Amino acid sequence: MDKWDDRFMQLSGVIASWASCYKQNRKIGCVIVKNKRIMTTGYNGAPAGVKTCMERGYCLREKLGIASGTKHEICYAAHAEQNAIIQAARLGVSIDGSTLYCTHQPCAICSKMIVNAGIKCIVYREGYPDEFGVEILNEAGVKLERYIPASETDKQ
Repeated sequence: MDKWDDRFMQLSGVIASWASCYKQNRKIGCVIVKNKRIMTTGYNGAPAGVKTCMERGYCLREKLGIASGTKHEICYAAHAEQNAIIQAARLGVSIDGSTLYCTHQPCAICSKMIVNAGIKCIVYREGYPDEFGVEILNEAGVKLERYIPASETDKQ
């Protein structure tokens, strides 16, 4: 890891703070980078024109007792990675060969989109209970790196 990884991971954390997820621990941020240039960003939130969980005052998944890492489709929000990839498509920005920095490891659905978008490397901070997503990334040859800040590696 280098200073660029630190910068882009720090930015993913700032972008996560924009998420409209009702649960504080589910605010996810993503930055897609190519040649040390930011191509797009994304955070988890409801599609345009759809009320967010914050506006509704509850988390649908929590209300229905859905466990983390399961039934991804039952949620008002699109994932941060999905929103960043969609933003690239809407803006006509090529993310083929890029690196995706995210606060959390991608789920299986996002992993499939990442592979098809041509993203070659993922740097993430927090794990996620979805081994199938990891299997997809490994089989497709997408590099998956857990980010550990220098401040934490100094303690080891």
